[in-house]
Amino acid sequence: MDLELGDTHSELRKLARSWVDKEVVPHATEWDRAEAVDPAIVGRLGAMGFLGIGVSEEFGGSDGDALAYCVLLEELGRGDSAVRGIVSVSLGLVAKSIATYGTREQKQRFLPRLCAGEALGCFALTEPGTGSDAANLTTKAVRDGNDWVLSGSKMFITNGTRADVALVFGRTGGPGPKDVTAFLVPTDSPGFTGTEIKGKLGLRGQATAELTFDQVRVPDSLRLGDEGTGFKIAMAALDKGRMGVAAGCVGLAQACLEAAVRYASEREQFGKPIASYQLVQELLADIAVEVDAARLLTWRVADLVDRGKPFGTEASMAKLFASEVAVKAANNAIQVFGGYGYIDEYPVSKYLRDARVLTLYEGTSQIQKLLIGRALTGVNAIV
Repeated sequence: MDLELGDTHSELRKLARSWVDKEVVPHATEWDRAEAVDPAIVGRLGAMGFLGIGVSEEFGGSDGDALAYCVLLEELGRGDSAVRGIVSVSLGLVAKSIATYGTREQKQRFLPRLCAGEALGCFALTEPGTGSDAANLTTKAVRDGNDWVLSGSKMFITNGTRADVALVFGRTGGPGPKDVTAFLVPTDSPGFTGTEIKGKLGLRGQATAELTFDQVRVPDSLRLGDEGTGFKIAMAALDKGRMGVAAGCVGLAQACLEAAVRYASEREQFGKPIASYQLVQELLADIAVEVDAARLLTWRVADLVDRGKPFGTEASMAKLFASEVAVKAANNAIQVFGGYGYIDEYPVSKYLRDARVLTLYEGTSQIQKLLIGRALTGVNAIV
């Protein structure tokens, strides 16, 4: 079901859907099996302007508001969540952080290439020992004259082995969130190593990596924002990032619905299409209702962002609901497909594998519930 969009956003949806159906959908299974998306897709995304939505044209972007960004990510998520993840991280977390907090020199250096798809960014926050507890990260950044020296490691970093610049968060003082600083680290810096993680359950085409920093020197000119504001920068990025993940979840669930309806209309049992059976229709109806509900929750966040209103709690609600909906939609779709849903000749098994991680990253479902609970009660149950 398609909710009403204005002309500009409707045209973007048509453009993105057509492009995804041509450039992404036919290759998604192949990329999943190979555990690698074709690197050339990045340049094609850039050529379409998809890697610049929300970034000023002055710095190579294609402008656009939060709703436009959600519409794009929904269509990319419908095609392949691995491709959606590339955009969510490089544009949503990295480029937009540079656009918000960067100096003019930093914007001029990084944004045109990121928006054009000539470079990729990765967001290096999670560590082997700190996932949900990101404020207690251990990667160190020690001042040495006009440089900072980074030592430590990061884990589960999307685009980690393909990125040209890493937005790295390091500890520049004592424990806690107030002594974390953000740095823009070129990935060809001596001492920077990325090791790809293989054998993932889902998002197999997406380059996910462990990063190691062995005395990596970064000039102070590549510090993003003021010293000690890194955690604030990270959390602001993730608040909007949850909106983007929710949009991608809506797209994945929409893909489940479309595949299940199509299959149910074609597959016959007992002499008629299985779409004519009540319990199959129940599976389809459940997906359809929850997809629209997740879409509306996500668009509400975009509306708040575009009007400059607080949106953090609403982003947690959207991310929580949409990610759980994506898992349920994929489960229902597999049930409609029966045994054929269990093999990758059809896309729904991939949808389930891809959906499962969406309840984990950029804040688990449990963390989202705690954030929502804190907003409701004023009591912080996280620490």
